[in-house]
Amino acid sequence: MSRNEVIAAMKQRVFEANLELPHYGLVKLTWGNVSEINRELGIIVIKPSGVKYEKMQADQMVVTDLAGHVLDEESLNPSSDLPTHVVLYQAFEKINAIVHTHSTNSVMWAQAGRDLPAYGTTHADAFYGRIPCTRQITEAEVKEAYEVNTGQVIVETFKKRKIHSDEVPGVLVYGHGPFTWGDSPMKAVENSLILDEICLMAKENKKINPGICEIPQYLLDKHYYRKHGDHSYYGQG
Repeated sequence: MSRNEVIAAMKQRVFEANLELPHYGLVKLTWGNVSEINRELGIIVIKPSGVKYEKMQADQMVVTDLAGHVLDEESLNPSSDLPTHVVLYQAFEKINAIVHTHSTNSVMWAQAGRDLPAYGTTHADAFYGRIPCTRQITEAEVKEAYEVNTGQVIVETFKKRKIHSDEVPGVLVYGHGPFTWGDSPMKAVENSLILDEICLMAKENKKINPGICEIPQYLLDKHYYRKHGDHSYYGQG
């Protein structure tokens, strides 16, 4: 495929993945974005800022370089969260797509400043252990470069806790909301959907049983590794 053909295919994938966010009830208004990276071509494709989903078109997806500089002067403005995506792509070299939403259940946990414990196997199927909530971003960090420092706070959290981004493909940003990622835009959206569902489950679990504990390590291992890794056996291969 030519460079233009690759970019057109990326725009289509990013467009379709963005449309899945309202379809799954993960966004209201324009509160969300999806991006994809092609490291070989040195480009990122991301949703334009503030465009309503029902009016959005595939050719409106914005193409930037790996530093987040828009390549076409006539394109729409990229999502305001682009700098956060750029930081995550630079730090987590295995990821190919990123999703950010303000989905209700995930934001509840982010606003509460709480990690999401692995209370059950639905969680373990996609996330290998707790999903971390970052520290609160500081006033100085907000004033200096808010979106960039949001990404840096996420990276800091994963480094300090020694969490692998490919094993825990998502995070809760304190007071803000979730970011998820994956090997494709649709996989990143899937992880966002799963995250919101397990946030809801965990909230209700705490009501039913305030003393609930995380599932044991052996059960976490079983459910995660039957879907991931060299010895996975879930599905049709």
